[in-house]
Amino acid sequence: MTTYLSGIQPSGLLHLGNYFGAIRPQVALQERDGDKFYFIADYHALTTSDDPEELRGHVREVAISYLACGLDPARASLFRQSDVPEVTELTWLLATVTGMGVLERAVSYKDKVARGLKPNVGLFLYPVLQASDILAYDSDFVPVGGDQVQHIELTQDMAGYFNGRYGEVFHRPEALVPSGRSAKVPGVDGEKMSKSYGNGIWLFETGKRLKKVVGRILTDSRPPEEPKDPDGLLLLDFLALFLEPGELEDWRERVRAGGEGAPGYGHLKVRLVEAIEEHFAPARERREALLQDPGEVDRILERGAAVARERARATRDRALRACGLR
Repeated sequence: MTTYLSGIQPSGLLHLGNYFGAIRPQVALQERDGDKFYFIADYHALTTSDDPEELRGHVREVAISYLACGLDPARASLFRQSDVPEVTELTWLLATVTGMGVLERAVSYKDKVARGLKPNVGLFLYPVLQASDILAYDSDFVPVGGDQVQHIELTQDMAGYFNGRYGEVFHRPEALVPSGRSAKVPGVDGEKMSKSYGNGIWLFETGKRLKKVVGRILTDSRPPEEPKDPDGLLLLDFLALFLEPGELEDWRERVRAGGEGAPGYGHLKVRLVEAIEEHFAPARERREALLQDPGEVDRILERGAAVARERARATRDRALRACGLR
């Protein structure tokens, strides 16, 4: 049975980049045969979060967002990382076979230090915990963005180090990288959408607040009648996420042709607001229902954790026996 595994860190409200880059493709995997494990990486969040109440709120927001966007707990296990303590045991076992030089090369560690984040041991060991998350469930495929492939490669290396010393214990995972328009979502400033950059659009944003944030999308001062290269317009990149190919090409052609009747940036922003409202309307309704029944969210997370722990416990016991601790 094929196993898919993915996680997301609860570091704030989820934006369009999270949706198109992670949530939507992960929910789509439910149509495939196999087991699916989706965890909320609250242990990982401790490397940057120091507010307990805020962290608890972010964890719940992530759970509700996934469920509202179509994750079916009958077909996928959704759970908190911290509800599966076996992964921390596996982290220590992997740490004993992993060289420091391997972790020093981790892109995520170097990037965060370069941005001024004070390094701590948890941040340094982040890839080891991430490897444990993946290996605990004998994962075959891990859906990730292109910038996360190195984490899967590090996981493969760590599994290889352990297996080379103690025998075939861990299953080798492979990265499952999305293609096309789900691979990268721009922020309102043209850079990659990220909570860290403050350039995102909350996926449940609506009404006046949605119009305001769409209004911030980067444009220039060229008039509507001036012909423009559609490939250079950020607004059309956003519309490409939502519109059917035929309608999108019509907008692109009108922009390219220019002249009387060509759409201005205001027209494109109005259409984008409409498209976002339409696309997420069903999810917003489901989210409101879940907010009214917090007990159901707790039960879903508990059931998911029970399934995950059963799988992780078997992997942990196998690893302990291999290295002489059982």
